[in-house]
Amino acid sequence: MKKYKLAIVENDEDERFFMVDAFSAFAGFEIVGEFGNGNQLLDWLSAGPQVMPELILSDLNMPGKNGYDVISEVTSKFPGIKVVITSTSSVTSIREKCLGLGAFAFLIKPDVFIAYENYVESFYQLLDEG
Repeated sequence: MKKYKLAIVENDEDERFFMVDAFSAFAGFEIVGEFGNGNQLLDWLSAGPQVMPELILSDLNMPGKNGYDVISEVTSKFPGIKVVITSTSSVTSIREKCLGLGAFAFLIKPDVFIAYENYVESFYQLLDEG
């Protein structure tokens, strides 16, 4: 099983806790960073961390630099890193905008925090296929 290096960007602390917990428990991911917004992520990437992520899972709506900003800046400055946007929104135009900006994928967050286990498994399968 391939193990992906993952950075998580989520401004809601509770949600980030459950995301990190679920991704850490799954053998296919190694979390190399967790951040509260896009500004923190981009500052970290620009500083040249010892371990660069292969994937960034970013919330869409955050204060400071949001998911759209993360897509634009990561794809232009760090082209080897795939950005996956996650949101509670299932609006098609938002999904299409993210993909049009260069996101690798757009995933809808689970309705409840305890459903992250299935979310992580589905995310891994998506990566395996793509």
